[in-house]
Amino acid sequence: MSDNACITGPSADQVAADIERAFTEDLGTGDVTAELLPLEAHAHAELTCRDNAVLAGSAWFDACFRRMDPQTRIEWFAQDGQRIAAGAIVCRLSGRARALVSAERPALNFLQLLSATATAAAAYVEAVAGTHVRLLDTRKTLPGLRLAQKYAVRCGGGRNQRMGLYDAILIKENHITAAGSLAAAVQLARRLHPSLPLEVEVENLEQLDEALEASPDRIMLDNFSLSLLGEAVRITAGRIPLEASGNVDLHSIGDMARTGVDYISVGALTKHVRAIDLSLRLHLR
Repeated sequence: MSDNACITGPSADQVAADIERAFTEDLGTGDVTAELLPLEAHAHAELTCRDNAVLAGSAWFDACFRRMDPQTRIEWFAQDGQRIAAGAIVCRLSGRARALVSAERPALNFLQLLSATATAAAAYVEAVAGTHVRLLDTRKTLPGLRLAQKYAVRCGGGRNQRMGLYDAILIKENHITAAGSLAAAVQLARRLHPSLPLEVEVENLEQLDEALEASPDRIMLDNFSLSLLGEAVRITAGRIPLEASGNVDLHSIGDMARTGVDYISVGALTKHVRAIDLSLRLHLR
């Protein structure tokens, strides 16, 4: 598991690939409405945030406008990972009017989604404050935007679990059934990919005992009650890090964290997001 708390910025190639998909579906063969504006007209604009939020996605926002006009000027008043108060002006832009109106929707789509993800992560991090729990995301991301959303989770103070099926092993019930036993599944995984992090999901205390014998790098406690989480922590006694998962929300996560588990993974960070309300007002010069 990557478990990386650093806000490592997105690569230029990643951002470019994301915005090309967005422009293909939105711009298509061209913005026919933008043709109503004079070709050489210039404009300036202010971006206002109408919600209390944590900013994320400025690189995607910038790239959208500069794809249409490389000379677009953007002045930011906040950085990714910074809290923004409702009503705050987040940035100012100036450039060719046609470019600004054509890039507006894709740029806002990225910024409002990624800021929503960061804001959700920050709320969950705050809910476990005072415990030693580390908050993790999952693979329950929007198709095609996993790296972007996982970056946003880091902006909100969360950490990334595995990026995909390629960079860590997570043995679940179906894998155990296919291998014949939990121990056999772990042994096979170690033999095939000895350098990859290995986690085992368990659904009860009996499976926890089996997992402890197999010595994976981490054990996921799937849908354990609070009392069973506490018992699992007692049984494990710090030998292997424990991750709680399943039916986690802002009301339950604090109690889960206080059981003593090391990690809590939350799918809601990336799949239950409500877009941050952003407003971009353009003014022709």
